[in-house]
Amino acid sequence: MPVQAAQWTEFLSCPICYNEFDENVHKPISLGCSHTVCKTCLNKLHRKACPFDQTAINTDIDVLPVNFALLQLVGAQVPDHQSIKLSNLGENKHYEVAKKCVEDLALYLKPLSGGKGVASLNQSALSRPMQRKLVTLVNCQLVEEEGRVRAMRAARSLGERTVTELILQHQNPQQLSANLWAAVRARGCQFLGPAMQEEALKLVLLALEDGSALSRKVLVLFVVQRLEPRFPQASKTSIGHVVQLLYRASCFKVTKRDEDSSLMQLKEEFRSYEALRREHDAQIVHIAMEAGLRISPEQWSSLLYGDLAHKSHMQSIIDKLQSPESFAKSVQELTIVLQRTGDPANLNRLRPHLELLANIDPNPDAVSPTWEQLENAMVAVKTVVHGLVDFIQNYSRKGHETPQPQPNSKYKTSMCRDLRQQGGCPRGTNCTFAHSQEELEKYRLRNKKINATEVLKQQGKLFQVQTEFRMQKTVFPS
Repeated sequence: MPVQAAQWTEFLSCPICYNEFDENVHKPISLGCSHTVCKTCLNKLHRKACPFDQTAINTDIDVLPVNFALLQLVGAQVPDHQSIKLSNLGENKHYEVAKKCVEDLALYLKPLSGGKGVASLNQSALSRPMQRKLVTLVNCQLVEEEGRVRAMRAARSLGERTVTELILQHQNPQQLSANLWAAVRARGCQFLGPAMQEEALKLVLLALEDGSALSRKVLVLFVVQRLEPRFPQASKTSIGHVVQLLYRASCFKVTKRDEDSSLMQLKEEFRSYEALRREHDAQIVHIAMEAGLRISPEQWSSLLYGDLAHKSHMQSIIDKLQSPESFAKSVQELTIVLQRTGDPANLNRLRPHLELLANIDPNPDAVSPTWEQLENAMVAVKTVVHGLVDFIQNYSRKGHETPQPQPNSKYKTSMCRDLRQQGGCPRGTNCTFAHSQEELEKYRLRNKKINATEVLKQQGKLFQVQTEFRMQKTVFPS
């Protein structure tokens, strides 16, 4: 029976015995399927198959090289040369260069927190999506054919994300929001704000979830009448634009009638809020892509939901809407952006490497790359990721922004559960809970001071109002 795979942030420990990897007993061995297990656990397997996806292990376990890209992250020394016997000397040279590129890139997954192989990656120059894609690359086994195919796909994915991050670095978040809603309105649609939009969608669902077929006019009137008590600004025009957004997303089955309004029936697959909302969100993302806008999952979550809890949901929608051609289009968009800004960081030098990565076949059944192609891809992805990090650290104002404490009276006033239970927290400095007793006391004291200051301010305002009232009574006695 397959074993449950670990969380992606737990890549520094064996997912079977949960021991942190080391250079003696628990050496990390990556398999062709990109799962990494310690050598001790691999030797105990009853079947020569991956314990997670049952992929057969065709190479002798003693022949598979140790994953030094991971070992270096737990303090082990990476040897200058490993004795790997491939078909010829040329293949060995290509392999060594490719492996060194992966090991260099893995260093961006530092620094680490203290315990149980859980990585705290928030101090990294790379964003969470970049870190996650890099972990995928680091776990690829380059001496296995399937591992090389996976490594090529991982390199392409990293390259594509790098382009997106560079475009995002050049965008103004305030202008981005205005451009997005302008693009939505230009298509006869509208977003009414997180709370009102959610209520409007739920009312559309309430009217049509039983399979009823209504005209657009009747549906809009129903939603407006139900919304008005809570949202007096609701109008037939604005709700009509919300319905148009769902129409563009092909959520309705439309029945045309002679000399009468068409009837709209909600398709069966969208008769739950989760399904309808996902298609609604996907349509807005699609409109943004049509308008040439690049928006991060965090920004999407904030724009559509008013929080940061829906990042994964939005990332999955973005991933689904990506096509093999999206990467090449993004490279062209980046070129235009750089022409507009003057390109002070000389990012245009990355273009040949990005184009090389864009030409990699993302199909899982793609032909295995030659050793030279593998080396070229690893050199390209290392170059573009280095270019991104250099830009963030030396040219981008966003890269120097530090997370500010949230205006929340409970911010860091209780201990982090992940740190307590697992010995490490994947959110690092972005965690809203305390990571030490000193931090706990510091923020509790700060919150007391803030609360006391607010009370004094309120008392001051009250005193000012009372004084003005007395003065008015003195000047204008009744």
